[in-house]
Amino acid sequence: MDIRLPSLGEGADSGVVVNLLVKEGDAVQKDQPILELETEKAVGTIPSPVDGTVQGIRVKVGDKLSVGQVILTLAGAEAVAPAPVAPVAVTVVATPHHVPGLPVAASPTVRRLARELGIDLNRIRGSEDGGRIGVADLRAYIQQLQQMAFAPQAAPAKPAATTERVDFAQWGPVVHKPLSALRQTIARRMGESWTAVPRVTQFDEADITALNELRKKYATAYEAKGARLTLTGFALKAVAATLRKHPLFNASLDEAAGEIVLKEYVHIGIAVDTEHGLIVPVIRDVGKKSLLELSKELELIAAKARDRKLGADEMKGGSFTISNQGGIGGGAFTPIVNVPQVAILGMARGALKPVVRDGQVVARLMLPLALSYDHRAIDGGSAARFIVDLVAAFENFPEAEARV
Repeated sequence: MDIRLPSLGEGADSGVVVNLLVKEGDAVQKDQPILELETEKAVGTIPSPVDGTVQGIRVKVGDKLSVGQVILTLAGAEAVAPAPVAPVAVTVVATPHHVPGLPVAASPTVRRLARELGIDLNRIRGSEDGGRIGVADLRAYIQQLQQMAFAPQAAPAKPAATTERVDFAQWGPVVHKPLSALRQTIARRMGESWTAVPRVTQFDEADITALNELRKKYATAYEAKGARLTLTGFALKAVAATLRKHPLFNASLDEAAGEIVLKEYVHIGIAVDTEHGLIVPVIRDVGKKSLLELSKELELIAAKARDRKLGADEMKGGSFTISNQGGIGGGAFTPIVNVPQVAILGMARGALKPVVRDGQVVARLMLPLALSYDHRAIDGGSAARFIVDLVAAFENFPEAEARV
């Protein structure tokens, strides 16, 4: 039995093999992982759908696989019926959507009409049960072709100057390293955000001297509970409390509908720096969790992010993002809004600074904060009020919330 790459979920139709977990002659069981695949969103394992013995492996590390492509062949495996394909809208596409090597599901009438009209059924998505193509699907496809044929043609865009390829080797030795799927996704999303979002950054500093003493006071108690008490944990609580006062920063802009979507949940993304690139897992319902629960979850998602074990669902649904570079160092920076969110908080490394308190110059631990926001949805006055309240949340963090 040939084992093929199954559906990878919403928005993903291909991936790169990063690790083979079996070899020829291995006995595998149903649901046993057989390889690790890197998609645009994460690295995940692909399980075997049946029991059997590996007779032949059809892929190698580095291969790019598409849904339906054969991964390996199992001996002694019983065939399993493929899962039904959910109905989808008909669309004109440049590449086939059906599994390679299998006939398209369509009635004899549809096949005859397609032959007479010279239409490739592989280019049509069927809306009937199991993805079967009906007469209505064929008719809709023809109408789309007509619309495309008679639509006014725009003048070809001139290529940007930056698209010109340069032979850097003419000046010395170079090494060509292909971009990973994750790096390409980061580049695309950051480019889209930079182009689409008129971003403004509001800066401030929070005096976290008392907060840091609170962290030291309870750090041992948290370690006894299997957690590390960090500044990011406090930041999650402070940001969640501030978002409740300023719900516009926990929203998204729906330009098509002309609406602001205000979210009643607080799901905060945490930017994690990994050797593979920036990954942003999401902690859900932050305002409903204790500082201890958040501290444990922070450690878990950070480890999963570094090991590329995050599932796609663990990186979806964020309503606000925090990027804490304090552990690395450096000064203030301007974070880029994580579209479709409308705001992001950047935190740099805290430092002792001379400040005036009650007419006296004293040393205080000051935390640089940078709030970037989408100016289409948020005005400067709103951003200033948000960061003032956020600073207050850091500086007046209630000790009761830190106790375990």
